[in-house]
Amino acid sequence: MQIMKVDPRALKENPDRMRQSKSSPQADALMLATIKAVGIVQPPVVSPEMDGGNGYIIDAGHRRVRLAIAAGLEEIDILVVDAANDNGAMRSMVENSVREALNPVDQWRGIERLVALGWTEEAMAVALALPVRQIRKLRLLANVLPTMLEQMALGDMPSEQHLRVIAAAGQVDQKEVWKAHKPKKGDTAPWWQVANALTKKRMYAKDASFGDDLAQAYGIEWVEDLFAPADQDGRYTTNVEGFLGAQHEWMTNNLPKKGAIVDVNSWGQPELPKKASQVYGKLSKSDHAAMYLDRDGKVQTVHYRMPEATKPKDAGGDGPVAGGDDTDAITTPKVRPDVTQKGQEMIGDFRTDALHDALGRAPIEDDMLMALMVLAFAGQNVRVDSGADGTFYGGKRFSRHAIGLFDEHGKLAFDQDTLRVAVRSVLIDVLSCRRGMSNSGMVARIAGKAIGADEFLPNMGSEDFLLCLSRQALEASCAEASVQPRQKVRETRAALVEHFANEHFVHPSGRFAPTAEELLDWIRAGAATDVIGSGGHEDGDDLGEEQEDRAGDGGEPDDPQGTDVGSGDEHDQGLDQRAAA
Repeated sequence: MQIMKVDPRALKENPDRMRQSKSSPQADALMLATIKAVGIVQPPVVSPEMDGGNGYIIDAGHRRVRLAIAAGLEEIDILVVDAANDNGAMRSMVENSVREALNPVDQWRGIERLVALGWTEEAMAVALALPVRQIRKLRLLANVLPTMLEQMALGDMPSEQHLRVIAAAGQVDQKEVWKAHKPKKGDTAPWWQVANALTKKRMYAKDASFGDDLAQAYGIEWVEDLFAPADQDGRYTTNVEGFLGAQHEWMTNNLPKKGAIVDVNSWGQPELPKKASQVYGKLSKSDHAAMYLDRDGKVQTVHYRMPEATKPKDAGGDGPVAGGDDTDAITTPKVRPDVTQKGQEMIGDFRTDALHDALGRAPIEDDMLMALMVLAFAGQNVRVDSGADGTFYGGKRFSRHAIGLFDEHGKLAFDQDTLRVAVRSVLIDVLSCRRGMSNSGMVARIAGKAIGADEFLPNMGSEDFLLCLSRQALEASCAEASVQPRQKVRETRAALVEHFANEHFVHPSGRFAPTAEELLDWIRAGAATDVIGSGGHEDGDDLGEEQEDRAGDGGEPDDPQGTDVGSGDEHDQGLDQRAAA
């Protein structure tokens, strides 16, 4: 390091100088007057050229050299130092930061220059005495449109909140918005309007109830908000639909026993069932829970209470008792069902696990798989994403099975084994016997019976399940297992538990096969839907013929005209009744 005198005009400017923003005319005039009066107090710092030249490159003091030339000085003192490996990047950064704080744009340019030279964010934070978070925050300016950076370099900086919104937007959106709000020369930019035009709805990770598995299933990618407080989780996503879908599925999987998912009104309040009153104080066992999503996408829960059912009036209050049947109906004590609600829930879990095991391992013919697929999508728990108006969730659950049927070129190509695995996986996701929103209803039981899922049911002869059976059901199980019933219920239950410890017991109500009456009712319900929806004339003619036959059997005169009119009226009336139903 040495001091020498040189002509300021012989010094070369450093193209990589740190401070690129122009100083104000007032500051330049003040420094020029000082140089004319007392000269340069602190010599500029220069270093020899690295490419073999004989000149000197300015490391610090570009403004002093420029104003010394303007003041007409023939020679000035300079401080010659050895050239740094990074061309003086860090030294220039530190020197300018100490003299006067660089504006954020110059700071960002200097940081990016240091990154290109191999500096890490942690090393820069130590050298510049800045937090690592501040370094990362400044690096966000790399996402800002260059024309906006030029405006910011003039000293017209937006607020931190507005800068955060601008940096998070894409270059295409920034360009369109800046074109509409670019200020005139000499004016400041309306940053609040720019930020407002680029604002996108954000859903924050701190408001999410779901975990990483659902986030991945719905394609949610978290972005770190570097402008958020350091002690808070500032991650967010702009995938609003995926966020709400994951929240909705989490609520479905975590509903309490007496819980339901409700919608919200235009004020963001939950819409409770009719005649329900919200509970604000101490809860009781009969209260219900309503889960919903507020305007920020958070899962909220409120409790409500339904009015008690009115007791039937005394038979003698409105008049004399009609007969002994009514009296017996009133005085008959309430009989405990064979299986309690908890037992039914356990049966649903047993069935579902056995059904899934059977779908995964039991031998199933291809035609049966296709039939089960049709049954699965007829289940009452199936929700499908649709292109029609409305919002639907859960489509990604089935797409993960379908992608296995495509090759690397995007062509639909698969073998029979791959198809079977995909179909089994879809059936496992669709069919369910669990009580609640996921229950597929009758179709799951039909499917379980068809593939022999009864063989996969667990042993129900446990203490937990037998506690759910009534005395009558326990005694019936004793008769089937050749176990002598005891005088007390708990002793009978203990005897059954001991008996079934080494045997496999399945309660008759837990098997998959529905009763003939249940199956026929389900078939009739489906057939009635087809009749209501059909409007063919052939069915009407058949109905008319049947009614004509009934009229003839009833002893009516053989009048063709009268018979046709009557049958037509009956036919129209029947269709009207079915349509009303």
